Amino acid sequence: MNKFRLIGVLICLTGCTLIPDYQRPGLPVSSVWPGPPSNIQSEVVADIGWREFFADERLQKLLELALANNRDLRIAALNVEQIRAQYRIFTYAFFPSLDGKTTVLRQREVSSSGQYTTSSKYSVGLNTSYEMDLFGRIRSLKAQALEQYFATDEARRSAQIVLVSEVAIQYLNERALNEELVLSQETLKSVQAYYELIKSSYDLGHRSALDLHSAEAQVQTAQANIAAYERQHAQAENALVFLIGQSLPADLPPPQPLATQRLLKDLTPGLPSDLLERRPDILQAEHELKAANANIGAARAAFFPEITLTAAGGSASAELSKLLTPGSEVWNFSPQITIPIFNQNTNAAQLDVARIGKSIAVARYEKVIQNAFREVSNALVATGTLQDQVKAQKALVEALTQRYKLADERYRNGADSYLTVLTAQQDLYAAQQNFIQVEFTRLANLVSFYNALGGGWQESTPSKSQ
Repeated sequence: MNKFRLIGVLICLTGCTLIPDYQRPGLPVSSVWPGPPSNIQSEVVADIGWREFFADERLQKLLELALANNRDLRIAALNVEQIRAQYRIFTYAFFPSLDGKTTVLRQREVSSSGQYTTSSKYSVGLNTSYEMDLFGRIRSLKAQALEQYFATDEARRSAQIVLVSEVAIQYLNERALNEELVLSQETLKSVQAYYELIKSSYDLGHRSALDLHSAEAQVQTAQANIAAYERQHAQAENALVFLIGQSLPADLPPPQPLATQRLLKDLTPGLPSDLLERRPDILQAEHELKAANANIGAARAAFFPEITLTAAGGSASAELSKLLTPGSEVWNFSPQITIPIFNQNTNAAQLDVARIGKSIAVARYEKVIQNAFREVSNALVATGTLQDQVKAQKALVEALTQRYKLADERYRNGADSYLTVLTAQQDLYAAQQNFIQVEFTRLANLVSFYNALGGGWQESTPSKSQ
């Protein structure tokens, strides 16, 4: 009866670990977002598929290519597979190891009479070994590996979200540079026409050299702007090529101007605590924290004895023909108990390392939450102000357009100097450039808002019935 009780106790012990109870750290940020209350959320932004968020078919195609070919995303996926394989190693540690062994031994010896004798010995058998995980060392390591696997998978999802955001913003940047290039080309045509008109009048003695050189300076400025935007536009395309992992296909759908980009605007962030379940980088940091917590269990188990059961069985004979005959069987059974005696200080240091590692993981987890809160807050604050800025900038362009037309008319009728036209044209060009940049910033902020709320990890929005 005592024997069965002992076996029962050992079985119960093998199901225990010394991992501390996990408690999620408190939220290291405010419980509300800055600005007006925005806690009501009709749809979880993180579940909105990128096909629903981005309506531009050209951008959708670029995202398809990036998700299929981007090397950073491919590395993140392979990291998941690598960690999964490492986790399987710890899973197999719960089963006894089994291996076969065959040996042939021939040896020559010298007898006391000085004669040489040669003998042979043949053996074949199976060896097995099993560590009884009484104090949960292997289980702790397995739990640690599992949390690392979860963390790596969340890192893959985070890499996909970042990639979707990078491709979208880079595409919008390429569109903005293209529009600024077109604007510079149109401006060059306008100032070139003025320059030719003024040069004709100058040759007839009707215009001053100041007007001529002012118009010429405008032409050179426009040409310099064109060269700069051509370079920047080409570099933006190169950045897209890098992100999608291949050259831009010739059959891409036609691009949409910034003004017609239809991105979902009504994004509500919900509560800051919602980010804990929606942002992959936060989930990754929490899994890494749980892995560090499990590592403490393994460090604690190192203070206790390890029990290993080894056994071997097979046949042995001096003659190969009699190797498998009855009576040649051999076996051995060797339980082994390893008790830490002189390495207590080392084990104590390892436990301190594990505990400090958990403290570092807690700090890293809190930092990731704070960074997520900052990103969402910045995007939330920028959303309203950028809408107002776009409206004001558009009104400014319209006003300066009318001013430029009036200055042009007055100059052609001789009622004003070319300096007035020059100033009006420069102000209009600068306002048009700023309008393109503000519109790009508004769209890029929407993409960043979508990213900050955890959106972009899936292609399509799940139906409500799922």
